[in-house]
Amino acid sequence: MSEQKSYVPNDGILVTSDGPVRIVTLNRPASRNAATQDIKDGLVEVWDNLADDLEVGAVVLTGAGSAFSAGGDILNFPNVAADGEYRRRIRLRKARRIIDAMTTFPLPLVVAVNGPAVGLGASLASLGDYTIAAESAFFADPHVAIGLVAGDGGAALWPLMMSLMRAKAYILTGDRIPAREAERIGLINEVVEDADLMPRALAMAHRMAAQPRQAFQETKKALNMHIQRAAFGVLDVAMTAESESFLTDDNKRIVQQFIDAAKAKEKK
Repeated sequence: MSEQKSYVPNDGILVTSDGPVRIVTLNRPASRNAATQDIKDGLVEVWDNLADDLEVGAVVLTGAGSAFSAGGDILNFPNVAADGEYRRRIRLRKARRIIDAMTTFPLPLVVAVNGPAVGLGASLASLGDYTIAAESAFFADPHVAIGLVAGDGGAALWPLMMSLMRAKAYILTGDRIPAREAERIGLINEVVEDADLMPRALAMAHRMAAQPRQAFQETKKALNMHIQRAAFGVLDVAMTAESESFLTDDNKRIVQQFIDAAKAKEKK
C-alpha cells in the first residue's frame, strides 16, 4: 500500500491506497484518535479531495491503534468553555461540516470500526454506506453523562437506524453498545473477528468500487436524503444547545474530575 499525502492538510489523518480503494486512517493513536483539531481539519478536507480524484473508486475509514475514535478531546474542554468564539464558530461548526461532507460524499464509504467508537466517533461510524466492526469494538454517546447536550450526531442519526426508544436509552444514559448488539439493533451491518476486519472491509470496498459508478452515486445520493431531511434540523438545534452546555457547572465539574484522574494516572 502506498501513501497519498495530497488529500489531507496534516498527518492527523493518513491516506493509503489499495488499488482504487483509499484507506483513510484517523492517525492519533496515543489519544485514541480523539477529535483533536488536526483530525477535524483533515476530516473537513479529505472527502472533497477524494471525490475529485477520478482514480478513487471507494474509501475505507478506520482508526490507528486500539480505538476507532474516542470522540471529543476532553482534555481541551476547559479551553472550549473559556472561548465562546472558538466554541460556537470553530469547534461545533467544524463538526457539522464533517457530517455534511460525509453525507454528501458520492463514492462508496466502508467504515471499519477497529475499537471503541465514542461520541463523534460513533457518529462517523454511522455515516458509512457499509459499517463493519471488530468483535472487540463498542459504541457509545456519552454526551449527557458528562453534562453536554448530544449535539454532534447521535441524537440526529441513531433514531434513523434503531427505534427511537432504543436511541433514547443509549443516548440519555451513555451506556456502551457492544459490537454484536450494535449489529442486532441495526446500528452497523456486520461484526467480524478483529484480525478479519481490514480484509473484510477492503473486500467490500472493492466490491462497491466495481459497481456502475453513476448508478451507485445517484442511488446513494437519494438514500442519504433521508439523513439530510431527518437529521439536519435536529443537528442545528442540538449543536447550538451543546455549545451552551459547555458553560454549565455539571460539565465543568465532570470534566475536571476526568482531568484530575488523568493527571493522577500519569503520575503513577
